[in-house]
Amino acid sequence: MPYAKPDALVSTAWLADHLDAPDVRVVDASWFFPQEGRDPRTEHAQLRIPGAVFFDIDEIADTTSHLPHMLPPPEKFSSRVRRLGLGDGVRIVIYDSVGLRSAARVWWMFRVFGHDDVAILDGGLPKWLAEGRPVVEERPEPPRERHFTARVNNLLVKDRHQVARALADGRAQLIDMRPADRFAGEAPEPRPGVRAGHVPGAINLPYPEFLDPISGTVLDADRMEARLTAAGIDLSKPAIAMCGSGVTAGMFALAMYMLGKRDVPVYDGSWADWGSDESLPIER
Repeated sequence: MPYAKPDALVSTAWLADHLDAPDVRVVDASWFFPQEGRDPRTEHAQLRIPGAVFFDIDEIADTTSHLPHMLPPPEKFSSRVRRLGLGDGVRIVIYDSVGLRSAARVWWMFRVFGHDDVAILDGGLPKWLAEGRPVVEERPEPPRERHFTARVNNLLVKDRHQVARALADGRAQLIDMRPADRFAGEAPEPRPGVRAGHVPGAINLPYPEFLDPISGTVLDADRMEARLTAAGIDLSKPAIAMCGSGVTAGMFALAMYMLGKRDVPVYDGSWADWGSDESLPIER
């Protein structure tokens, strides 16, 4: 079967054909786990798809929060993306240098702030490079600013209180995208002060399982639906996505969107929030 909403993905061939289109903007949303020791901003300056601007999820965030890369106020989001030349009337295509990880977070962020004409480059920078497509290796020029109108969609965001209520009354499933050993509490969390384990009642589905292991592209609709169902997810029931800090949770929101479930929210803060509060229950 085809995806109900395939518009959330574009192929490398499509982007190559539309790089010079006046209504298309390309965004590098690369981000790395702290233990990876890589600097995405530096890597962007050294190598990127032509026309791409760098979206820093650690700076375009609520930097007053003790939690990492929480959603910023709409005024800050609008200000930052305007400076990147991203705004009303353009189709935004997002990629990351891993293939597909943090790009899903930024796709979700644009939708939270009301910009629905946004898609992810399937296979990301690795697929683009493997196909020998053009790249730029000089430092980027500042983009021309563009107006962005933020219209917050609160249906796409949940906090710890909303998650707890939804689980208590059985209204929603909670899908945790962390690796299985972290979900089980068998591996330590990478952030200091965060307990090991998971939210009671959560379902584990690590985010790499949404991707074809050979091509690195998103599974086709039949395999995606089968994978979700095999994990114990009821596609007819509301669901909330979470992960370690709200980055890879975007993968579940993306998959459900393409399957026709438009308003699947992310628990912003995710396990970094829940696991650091000793008053909240955990399972191992």
